[in-house]
Amino acid sequence: MNHKIAVLIPCYNESKTIAKVVGDFKKQLPEADIYVYDNNSTDNTADIARQAGAIVRYEQRQGKGNVVRRMLADIEADCYLLVDGDDTYPSDNAKEMCDIVLNEHYDMVIGDRLSSTYFQENKRPFHDYGNRFVRYAINQIFHSDIKDIMTGYRALSRHLVMSVPLLSEGFEIETELTINVLDNQLRIKQIPVEYRDRPIGSTSKLSTFKDGIKIIATIFRLFRDYKPLVFFSWISSILILASLLILLPVFIEYLQTGLVPRFPTLIVCGFIILFAILLWMCGLILQVLLIRHRQLCQLLNKSI
Repeated sequence: MNHKIAVLIPCYNESKTIAKVVGDFKKQLPEADIYVYDNNSTDNTADIARQAGAIVRYEQRQGKGNVVRRMLADIEADCYLLVDGDDTYPSDNAKEMCDIVLNEHYDMVIGDRLSSTYFQENKRPFHDYGNRFVRYAINQIFHSDIKDIMTGYRALSRHLVMSVPLLSEGFEIETELTINVLDNQLRIKQIPVEYRDRPIGSTSKLSTFKDGIKIIATIFRLFRDYKPLVFFSWISSILILASLLILLPVFIEYLQTGLVPRFPTLIVCGFIILFAILLWMCGLILQVLLIRHRQLCQLLNKSI
């Protein structure tokens, strides 16, 4: 059976490297269609990609997340190989990653940089700390063992693309994609891949602090959306603990004197505890609705 493979390369001002990237992946996957989506580049990225043999299309909404969502919506394939256009990922692993999706029926194959050469090659130390923090946070929240959360090199199955919703507009798209796959309990395989830093003349579009804040915000948003009971239980526990600590001196004073001279403190703590209980109940209701929604989605997928 012939499988259709699509190599997806989102690009913004990658004229220095895009020809090599397209050529490398054409060599490794001659049967694949290679798509380059230009995201308002101000250089001649699109022309170079077209001359190199890629199918060039355009996405006007700025942001990697917008480009990736457009690619996955426009293109039909049995396997989608997503890679950056900056020549930081080797094409040597491309066929292996696609074979794992097509023949072993995994839903996502992650090209794991962090277990290989990333920390030696990357010249931006704050990115190292950010990668470690995001990896730790997600693995703790979702009880997983993903080695590289934000890698731009991954193979996706058609089932994953059809069933996982994506909303992110920027570089947080990889984080959202990983969390969606974990939450839906889809099959994931990780393979170490070599990482090489950008060549001279090629600059990263990822802002360490601006995009880092967006990624952290995405983690909290998806934590709230996909694990509402745990999320609101944590908030409720913190509020109740803080209220009890503030209330402790008032209670001790009452035991010693039989009087409660600080009624405002008592009243405020009581309202905080009541609010915490309401938050926990909201989390419980949302959790029940989430489970029901997933059951309906599973029935719908089976009927299709």
